[in-house]
Amino acid sequence: MNIILFGPPGAGKGTQANNIVKAFKLLKVSTGDLLRNEVQNNTNLGNIIKPLIEKGSFVSDEIINTIITKILADKKHFNRLIFDGYPRNINQAKNFIILLKKYNQKISCALSLDVDKETLIKRIAGRQLCTKCKLVFNKYFSPATNENHKCDPRFLDKRTDDDDEKIIAGRYEDYLKKTLPILSFYKDLNLLHHINGKGDISEIFEEIRVILTSLDA
Repeated sequence: MNIILFGPPGAGKGTQANNIVKAFKLLKVSTGDLLRNEVQNNTNLGNIIKPLIEKGSFVSDEIINTIITKILADKKHFNRLIFDGYPRNINQAKNFIILLKKYNQKISCALSLDVDKETLIKRIAGRQLCTKCKLVFNKYFSPATNENHKCDPRFLDKRTDDDDEKIIAGRYEDYLKKTLPILSFYKDLNLLHHINGKGDISEIFEEIRVILTSLDA
């Protein structure tokens, strides 16, 4: 099965995508991660993407579609993908349908993690990444302690695009304007499932697991 995971910035898409990958043996396709890898590797594409990420802006549909095409063309992961952060707008959603048909694949369902704005802001503003062990923490909800984090605190860092509250607000507004309408698109295709994204991580995943198990039966 192929799955799309929706939710505004800070909704926990990455965490739940990782849980789904482990439980259902899927490959996570995170456009955000792929784009940041391009920047870190100093590729030509990365040089174009870097200033956009630093401003909290989205890259062009053309760049995203190029990356997605490479993923769908890889037969090793045929119909075993979960898309985190894609599609971001109606044009990408419609083009995605075309690409899926081209490679004889389909979407099994679209999951939407629903979280209120206040919670989202705290999740993003408090997010910290250990640059050494790669563990992720949040100073408001799940702070790093001597018990759960063995690395020196100096390795705790924030992503560049998490620093500015104006950038955070801009990303949220972009989601409402461009991405939220896509939910209606997938609802019309009878593929959309709403998930309460405010609860405990394990509770959220259990709700997701029940839905996906029924699809994979």
